[in-house]
Amino acid sequence: MKRTPLEQMGGTAGLVYMMLPIVAFVLANASFGLTAAICTAVGVALAISALRLVRKEPLQPAISGLFGVAVASFVAWKTGSAKGFFLTGIWSNVALGVFFLLSVLVRRPLAGIVWGVLNGTGTAWLKDKPSRRYYDIATLTLVGVFAVRVAVWQWLYDEDRTGWLAVARIAMGYPLLALALLVVLWAGRRSARRLTALAGQPVPADLAAWTANTDPSSRHIEPAHQAEGIAPRSAVYPERAPASPTTKENVTDDQR
Repeated sequence: MKRTPLEQMGGTAGLVYMMLPIVAFVLANASFGLTAAICTAVGVALAISALRLVRKEPLQPAISGLFGVAVASFVAWKTGSAKGFFLTGIWSNVALGVFFLLSVLVRRPLAGIVWGVLNGTGTAWLKDKPSRRYYDIATLTLVGVFAVRVAVWQWLYDEDRTGWLAVARIAMGYPLLALALLVVLWAGRRSARRLTALAGQPVPADLAAWTANTDPSSRHIEPAHQAEGIAPRSAVYPERAPASPTTKENVTDDQR
């Protein structure tokens, strides 16, 4: 059974675990200073990893979170400023935004490629222009998310608003990403339904119902030969009318 994007990110518990080190860092920094804040954030991340291990939950989100907290703490220690803890988030979103935008420009939208890897659907959609357009929209939506994050976080960083940086980091993290993933899901469903129709196979009932409800324009899909611009067989090879059988009644007197 395939896991949803939310489950792959650790589920609801993963969202809570992501927030805890950030909140712990800000509170400890306000009360005890930067060094205590770094130790507290790393300690909370380690505790979360241990808890996941004991509860036999997926470790990948915890390990990724621990690595992120460790890198952010290192940057904060090197810069000697609490707001440095959030620099890696700004840098990573700049890189992701540029990378995803370039993928659209070279006609290889990353939203579609990542979707194909996670769902095992491959890259057959690259040969279909409408499908590629769907994934262009989804990829540009993600670019917009990264751009908004960078704009807000960088402004708060320049204003030395460390507390508000933490709030913005949480509010614009997974919640904003989840909204963008809905667009990716829409693109994946539309593309899958179209490619299924082009292959001449019946569209699954659940997929047809989902796309029809989300986009009324998708309720009618042209047959494969029309969608691909190929003339139907009857136009290329017109059927001949069957010859009427010769019976005794059709034989004339001369023929006799």
